[in-house]
Amino acid sequence: MSARAPLPLAPEERLIFALDVPGRAQALEWIERLGESVRFYKIGMELLASGEYFQVLDALAGRGKRVFVDLKFFDIPATVAGVVRGLGRWPVSYCTIHGWHPAMMQAAAEANAGDMRLLAVTVLTSMDGADLRAMGLAGDPEAVVVERALAAQAAGIDGVIASGREAGPIRRATGAGFSIVCPGIRPGGPAGDDQKRSVGVAEAFGAGADAIVVGRPIRQATDPRAAAEAIQAEIRAALSAENQ
Repeated sequence: MSARAPLPLAPEERLIFALDVPGRAQALEWIERLGESVRFYKIGMELLASGEYFQVLDALAGRGKRVFVDLKFFDIPATVAGVVRGLGRWPVSYCTIHGWHPAMMQAAAEANAGDMRLLAVTVLTSMDGADLRAMGLAGDPEAVVVERALAAQAAGIDGVIASGREAGPIRRATGAGFSIVCPGIRPGGPAGDDQKRSVGVAEAFGAGADAIVVGRPIRQATDPRAAAEAIQAEIRAALSAENQ
């Protein structure tokens, strides 16, 4: 089974804001605060624990926003296939599963009958080579990420989540038409937080990223909307440079 073509994204949809909040009220506040500066939202595990996850998903869709369900599914193939099949009934653009098990990825790809794109999680951006060795994995992050990206592509998965540091090697290994979404973006450089393999906006797109995920650099900014708009300007400049 072959992967779908990359999700058609307008330039302003290439910034995905990580809506890491504890509940619906806070989510709606952020959606209102950011306005048209953000068109694509990632909703993850913290919101899931509130019991209001799908209310927020509906609220985003109702406002014309794209939705990225980041729950990193990892289970036996039949279970993950069932989750993907059910989630396909919702207005979801991206969904993550772990990229550790080829049979699970293939089952998920076969169950995905709608327009949702599946992204395989390769190596979390909070991990480095020492973390991989502690888990018993040989090779540096780049080698492991590329290996998992190729396994995901072979299984019919539409793309990967990976650090911008590995976006170039992934693109060279998988070719055009395979989606690469990069989290851990730090527009101002390393921030001393838990992200160990972070890159800037221009670096990610220059290496072949289709979209980036940004959370704390926007949430913790004095003016979050202005911070998002500044990132959008960087994205437009990076895309313009690519097309020259």
